[in-house]
Amino acid sequence: MVKKTKKYFSHGKDHVITVILKGLFWLAPIAAITIIVIWIYEKINQLTGNMFELFGFEPEKYPFLWTIVGVLIMGGFAYIIGVFAETKLVDIVQKVYSKIPGYATIKELINIFNTSKSGEKKVLVVLISGFSKDDYNVGLMYSTKESIVKDHYTVVLSMTPIPNGGYMFEVHKDKIKVIEEATFDSNLQYLLSMGVKSLADIVKTEPKNIEDFKTLSQFLEENNKEA
Repeated sequence: MVKKTKKYFSHGKDHVITVILKGLFWLAPIAAITIIVIWIYEKINQLTGNMFELFGFEPEKYPFLWTIVGVLIMGGFAYIIGVFAETKLVDIVQKVYSKIPGYATIKELINIFNTSKSGEKKVLVVLISGFSKDDYNVGLMYSTKESIVKDHYTVVLSMTPIPNGGYMFEVHKDKIKVIEEATFDSNLQYLLSMGVKSLADIVKTEPKNIEDFKTLSQFLEENNKEA
């Protein structure tokens, strides 16, 4: 066990930092959701206890029933919030909160990490020409809106192992190749692995010739037809 531990840390501090970042990126959303769920459950648990006392029951004598009722109320509450999120009323709430400093920035960051978005909000994993005509860099397009330069689009080349840093380039649409199999999440795994894991392995596909990838022009044209 000691030998395995020494071997694991013998790769150097960069390896240790990469593993720590992996752990943090994996843990952050789980921890956030867990904290929110626990907080909501505590409030509902308190509400359930008050309801029991209102009807003349001592909640401590019925712990199982207390828990079941609390879970049902929590599920109903979550369902109501989900329905509310799909209505236009949520836009009114967002307009009110948009006046709070920093809200717009936080909301935009959430949209970036939400890879289920479609259309202009979908995060695309792309290839652009590298340091020579035969080289390509893997980048991200957080928006398919045209750049200030006509027929050009903004591509972000992220840094590794810190994916929230990098460089922005305005690239002609015909020089951008779309990796349709890849998502923001798979690109994040690729960055955190520092190339140890191939992007082809992560998205579970065979390597392809560069000509087999669609250009951004082709991708946008096809998606516009489907829309």
